[in-house]
Amino acid sequence: MGKIIKPSDDGSLITRRQFLGHCLRGAGVLAIGGLTGLLTREGRAENMVWQIDPHRCIGCDLCAKNCVLKPSAVKCVHEFKMCGYCELCFGYLADVRPGDTPGAANERCPTGAIQRAFVEAPYFQYTIDEQKCFGCGLCVKGCRTFGNSSLCLQVRHDRCVNCNECAIARQCPADAFRRVPASQPYLLRTQSS
Repeated sequence: MGKIIKPSDDGSLITRRQFLGHCLRGAGVLAIGGLTGLLTREGRAENMVWQIDPHRCIGCDLCAKNCVLKPSAVKCVHEFKMCGYCELCFGYLADVRPGDTPGAANERCPTGAIQRAFVEAPYFQYTIDEQKCFGCGLCVKGCRTFGNSSLCLQVRHDRCVNCNECAIARQCPADAFRRVPASQPYLLRTQSS
């Protein structure tokens, strides 16, 4: 029998062998708990993706400049439910237009990614060619300043590599980037966020 070293919680004495057994079981429980916590945290990270909160985005051009992908995984999205289908859409047209015509020289988008189609007088529909969009946010800024904010920037998850620490999020002056569940990866103005 081992030497008695310490009284137990109920006042009885335990042996060194029993004490070591308790310590080993406790260490095993701690190790399993730590491993479970680590796997749970990693599992949660895998189920989360980066996204831009359109209520906070200021259209600053840093999405286009700081994404690890070229062109950026951030693209302009048009929320048709909010759009006024305006003849003078300032997401599409520059606010200062020499000659006041809707020609290409007066478009706000530097790549011509916004397409305009006549619906009926005086309404036009605006769609985004995502292949041309590189996430500069000029249209978003114009739509927010002069319109109803139906244009917003969103991370497109078919392009995004979901970096552990998003390079754009680190540089965002409006703190508009956040992690959202992968099951609901897009944040639009028409949704509560």
